[in-house]
Amino acid sequence: MAGTKNHDYHILPPSIIPFAGSMSALLMAVGAILWMQSIDTMGIVFYAGTAAVAATMYFWWAQVVKEAHAGDHTPVVQLHLRYGMILFIASEVMFFVGWFWAWFDFSLFPSSADVIGGTWPPQGVEVLNAFELPLLNTLILLCSGTTVTWAHHSLINGDRDGLIKGLWLTIVLGVLFSAVQAYEYTVAPFPFKDLNYGSAFYMATGFHGFHVLVGTIFLIVCLVRSYKGHFTPKQHFGFEAAAWYWHFVDVVWLFLFLVIYVWGGWGAATH
Repeated sequence: MAGTKNHDYHILPPSIIPFAGSMSALLMAVGAILWMQSIDTMGIVFYAGTAAVAATMYFWWAQVVKEAHAGDHTPVVQLHLRYGMILFIASEVMFFVGWFWAWFDFSLFPSSADVIGGTWPPQGVEVLNAFELPLLNTLILLCSGTTVTWAHHSLINGDRDGLIKGLWLTIVLGVLFSAVQAYEYTVAPFPFKDLNYGSAFYMATGFHGFHVLVGTIFLIVCLVRSYKGHFTPKQHFGFEAAAWYWHFVDVVWLFLFLVIYVWGGWGAATH
């Protein structure tokens, strides 16, 4: 019979959300670009686009949650959702490869940039002590990795109390990490511009900090859904994706700590 579903895949109905999302992103980008060109009124356009993007994300993911509760996320669909998350994390890995590449290029071939005197770190630049605030943040993120794993295992074993406690601890540690990094930026002895060291440092660590904020929001959404009883031991891809993302953030920070803070500042004067 025509129209009869004889497969395990979920066919999405027509939706305006993807189009609205693309137009919102365009509005946000145009507003940001023109605002950076000193057209002050474009700031309103940027914030309007940002709000529209946030609304798109909310309504889109709310629809995904409804599909999950409706039984549309069959084992095959869940498998492909996992494939999608894996590819997304892979793309994020390549994003950070670019910043590591820039750092290694500046540090291994310093003679190509006369402005830094042929040395790395640049002459006269004081660096942050890797074994003070950066080490503290490393310990914070490592602890958050254990708490999110605790939450995951609690969910798998049907322990909702452990799930909620683990998520709370992970979120608190994520916020604490962001607070420590913000303070670190206020005491950093080098500027963002006019130095290869400063620009590479702030871009790499700053984008990681942004990913920590995104991951924290991701976990907060999972916490709210946990209170509502959305996740079950057999169906909890939303939480699983958040846990994967958080572990990715942890691993990237370990590389940042070793490469930028420890190796990148080795032998230089510390602030």
